[in-house]
Amino acid sequence: MKNLKKGIALAMAASLAVCTLAGCGSTAESGNSNTGSQSTSASSGKVYYLNFKPEQGDAWKKLAETYTKETGVEVTVETAASGTYESKLKAEMAKDNAPTLFQVNGPVELASWTDYCYDLKSTDLYSNLKSDDFALIENDQVKGIAYVIETYGIIYNKTLLNDYIATDGAVIKSIDEINNFETLKNVVEDIQSKKADLGIQGAFTSAGMDSSSDWRFKTHLANLPIYYEYKDKNINAAETMDGTYLDNYRAIWDLYLNNSTCDPKMISGKTGDDATSEFCLGEAVFYQNGTWAYQDCIDAGMTDEDLGMLPIYIGVEGEEEQGLCTGSENYWCVNNKASEADIQATLDFLKWVITSDAGRDSLANEMGFVTPFTTFDDGYQADNALIKASNEYIASGKTPVSWNFSTIPSEKWKNDLGSALLIYAQEGQGDEQWADVEKAFVEGWKKEYAAAKADTANKEAAANDGETADNAEKTAE
Repeated sequence: MKNLKKGIALAMAASLAVCTLAGCGSTAESGNSNTGSQSTSASSGKVYYLNFKPEQGDAWKKLAETYTKETGVEVTVETAASGTYESKLKAEMAKDNAPTLFQVNGPVELASWTDYCYDLKSTDLYSNLKSDDFALIENDQVKGIAYVIETYGIIYNKTLLNDYIATDGAVIKSIDEINNFETLKNVVEDIQSKKADLGIQGAFTSAGMDSSSDWRFKTHLANLPIYYEYKDKNINAAETMDGTYLDNYRAIWDLYLNNSTCDPKMISGKTGDDATSEFCLGEAVFYQNGTWAYQDCIDAGMTDEDLGMLPIYIGVEGEEEQGLCTGSENYWCVNNKASEADIQATLDFLKWVITSDAGRDSLANEMGFVTPFTTFDDGYQADNALIKASNEYIASGKTPVSWNFSTIPSEKWKNDLGSALLIYAQEGQGDEQWADVEKAFVEGWKKEYAAAKADTANKEAAANDGETADNAEKTAE
C-alpha cells in the first residue's frame, strides 16, 4: 500500500492535483447514499453519454433506448472513433449541450478533467463498488469510477495452433508449453515457415499503425517494459524511465513484424479492422488484443472452442509465472458543469445500469464486461472464452500484469513513440532507427512529465494571483 500511494503521488506530481487510486479500503456504506436515487428532478433532466468504446457503441444505444422507454428520460449516446476520444471530448465539452457522462483512462488523464468531475462519493454507483481500488479519488472526492475490468494478451486460434502442432517437426506438443518468449518465438517462426502448408497468411495478424490499431503497440505493448521496470523498482509510477526492458520490447515488436500477414513496410496502411478480419477468417494464428474483441470474433463466426489467450512474453526472467494484462482504463465521470437536473438524471441512469436486469444483462452478456460492482454477483457475470482464459491463469497462481499505461505522461508521448515504432518498421528495423524509439520512450517520458509539472505550476500561480487580486478588491471595498 505504501508503494501504491508513493507511486500515484509520483504520477500526479505532473498533474493538476494529487489523485490517488486509494487501495485496499472498502467503499462507502450503502446507507450514506442520498444522491443517485430515482428522483423527481430526473424527469426534467437528460443524459448525454460520450462513449469511449466503439465496439460497444450499438449496445449502449440500445440500452439507452430501453431506459428512455421505461422512464421517459432522454438518453443520448455518442461514440468517438477509435483513437479520437480525447479530441472528441474536448470538442464536445466546449458546446452548450456538453456530455453529462464521460470517461478518463486513469489518474494522469483525470488531471485534465478534474475540474469537470462531480463528486460521486454519495452516490449509489460508489456505494455498490467492490473496492476503492476501482475509484479515482482526489482530495477525498470520488472523481471517477471504473465500470469494466478488462484483460489483454495474445489471442490465438486453437484450431490453427493445434493444426500446427500436428505438423512434422512442430517445436511443441501442447499449447501449454508456450510459457516464455523463447518458446513463443520458436513456435511463431516455425508457423511462419509453414504458412503455405497451414493455409494461412502469417503467424500474426498485421501490426497496423493507423489510429484504429496503433494503440495496441504504443500503449498496450509498451505497458510490458513499463510494468517490469516499475516492478524492479517496487513503484507504481515514475517521472523518469531508464528503459531497462526496451531490448525486450524490440524483440517482441520484431516478432510481430517479421512473422505476420504483411510486409513490415505496409503497416502504416493497416487498420484494426484488418487485423480482426485476418484473425477471424483464419488467415493468422495470433492476434494481440483483449477481452473486448470477443464479440467481434463471435459475430464473425468463431466459437468459444476456437479461442484462447496467451500472456505477452517479452523474455524477462521468471516470466513463466506471468499472467495476462488485467486492469481498467475506463472510468465514468459525471460532468459537474451540467445542470442539477441533468446531473441527477445521469446518476439515476447509472444506478439503473448497474442494478436493473436490463442494464446488468447488457453489460455482462451483450457487451461482455467484467464489472467491479457488487450488484453483478448474483448471476450477471460475463462468460466467454477469453475471460475464462484470464480466470484460468489467475486460478493457476500466475501473476497478472497490471495496467501501468495510465501513468504515461501524455498522448504526445504515445504518438511520438508510435511514430518511432512505425519508422523503425518501415526503414528496415536497424539499430539507428531503434535508437529513436528508445529516445522517444526515455527522453520523451521525462520531457512530457516536466512539461506537465510546469503547466501545473503555471496554473497554480495563476490561481494564486487571482485569489490575491480578489482579496485586494475585497479589502478595498
